[in-house]
Amino acid sequence: MTFHYPNGQSFSQKNPRDRALKKETTFANRGMRFEEAINQSNEYYLTHDKAVVHKKPTPLQIVKVDYPKRSAAVIKEAYFRQPSTTDYNGVYRGYYLDFEAKETKNKTSFPLKNFHQHQITHMQQCLNQDAICFVLLWFSSLNRCFFLSAEELVNYWSRQENGKKSIPLTLIETVGIEITPQIAPRIPYLKAVEQYLEKRSLSNG
Repeated sequence: MTFHYPNGQSFSQKNPRDRALKKETTFANRGMRFEEAINQSNEYYLTHDKAVVHKKPTPLQIVKVDYPKRSAAVIKEAYFRQPSTTDYNGVYRGYYLDFEAKETKNKTSFPLKNFHQHQITHMQQCLNQDAICFVLLWFSSLNRCFFLSAEELVNYWSRQENGKKSIPLTLIETVGIEITPQIAPRIPYLKAVEQYLEKRSLSNG
């Protein structure tokens, strides 16, 4: 099946060997990918009545469909309708949550090129509505995960004009909140959200 970005450029899928290598990527030595771990965490929070958070579906416009059988349809070509914003959104204790999940193999910093301007714009718009907006950063080579508020991310993004193309890990350790992976939920990010809310309450008080 052929996918296209909103600008019409083709989306090329990786070959089977690349997909096989991707499956070998481990999460905290448990054979778990970061996104899968977050999805499982969201399921845990939902079943335990802690929060309602879901991964946003990618909007597609189907332009070509084959019908090899009367009872089946095969999508042959489709377009991404619009650039994606962030990965997840939902509700926690009356607060609107909106966040993105990113990972890097870099051991000393997180590259800002992993983000896009439309994502930064969306996060700022959420902040303008007093939402809890953040990113979960996974350093795969270090098996370390951090909560970084959108306020901090937008701030560092604006500094790119001064030549800053990444956020040093030392700064993330200072302004972010480290999240220790566990069995259930895999990524207990709501603990970091609570710390963020406490800090925000103190600063506003």
